[in-house]
Amino acid sequence: MTKKIYIEGMTCGHCKNHVETALKEVGGIKSVAVDLEGKFATVELAHAVEDAKLKAAVEEAGYKATRIE
Repeated sequence: MTKKIYIEGMTCGHCKNHVETALKEVGGIKSVAVDLEGKFATVELAHAVEDAKLKAAVEEAGYKATRIE
Protein backbone atom coordinates (compact mmCIF):
# COMPACT_ATOMS: atom_id res chain seq x y z
CA MET A 1 0.00 0.00 0.00
CA THR A 2 1.22 3.48 -0.86
CA LYS A 3 0.10 6.82 0.55
CA LYS A 4 0.87 10.36 -0.55
CA ILE A 5 1.22 13.04 2.12
CA TYR A 6 1.02 16.67 1.01
CA ILE A 7 3.29 18.85 3.15
CA GLU A 8 3.68 22.60 3.59
CA GLY A 9 6.82 24.28 4.87
CA MET A 10 9.57 22.32 3.09
CA THR A 11 11.99 24.65 1.30
CA CYS A 12 15.32 22.85 0.92
CA GLY A 13 17.20 19.57 0.92
CA HIS A 14 17.55 19.68 4.70
CA CYS A 15 13.75 19.90 5.03
CA LYS A 16 13.41 16.93 2.67
CA ASN A 17 15.83 14.83 4.72
CA HIS A 18 14.19 15.87 8.00
CA VAL A 19 10.73 14.75 6.78
CA GLU A 20 12.09 11.48 5.36
CA THR A 21 13.82 10.68 8.65
CA ALA A 22 10.71 11.49 10.69
CA LEU A 23 8.47 9.30 8.54
CA LYS A 24 10.93 6.39 8.50
CA GLU A 25 10.70 6.27 12.30
CA VAL A 26 6.98 5.44 12.12
CA GLY A 27 6.45 1.69 12.45
CA GLY A 28 5.19 -0.08 9.35
CA ILE A 29 6.88 2.11 6.73
CA LYS A 30 8.99 0.32 4.11
CA SER A 31 10.20 3.37 2.21
CA VAL A 32 9.80 7.15 1.95
CA ALA A 33 10.43 9.46 -1.00
CA VAL A 34 9.94 13.22 -0.65
CA ASP A 35 9.30 15.40 -3.69
CA LEU A 36 10.41 18.86 -2.63
CA GLU A 37 9.04 20.65 -5.71
CA GLY A 38 5.70 18.83 -5.57
CA LYS A 39 5.53 19.36 -1.80
CA PHE A 40 4.59 15.78 -0.98
CA ALA A 41 5.99 12.55 0.42
CA THR A 42 5.20 9.11 -0.94
CA VAL A 43 5.34 6.36 1.67
CA GLU A 44 5.22 2.64 0.98
CA LEU A 45 3.66 0.76 3.86
CA ALA A 46 4.43 -2.77 5.06
CA HIS A 47 1.01 -2.85 6.73
CA ALA A 48 -1.81 -0.44 7.54
CA VAL A 49 -0.69 2.72 9.33
CA GLU A 50 -3.16 5.29 10.61
CA ASP A 51 -3.11 8.62 8.80
CA ALA A 52 -2.97 10.33 12.19
CA LYS A 53 0.43 8.72 12.88
CA LEU A 54 1.82 9.91 9.56
CA LYS A 55 0.46 13.41 10.11
CA ALA A 56 1.87 13.51 13.65
CA ALA A 57 5.36 12.50 12.43
CA VAL A 58 5.37 15.28 9.83
CA GLU A 59 4.10 17.88 12.28
CA GLU A 60 6.52 16.84 15.05
CA ALA A 61 9.28 17.43 12.49
CA GLY A 62 8.04 21.03 12.14
CA TYR A 63 6.01 20.88 8.93
CA LYS A 64 2.29 20.81 8.13
CA ALA A 65 0.62 17.75 6.61
CA THR A 66 -2.32 19.17 4.67
CA ARG A 67 -3.74 16.03 3.03
CA ILE A 68 -3.12 12.29 2.89
CA GLU A 69 -4.30 10.17 -0.04
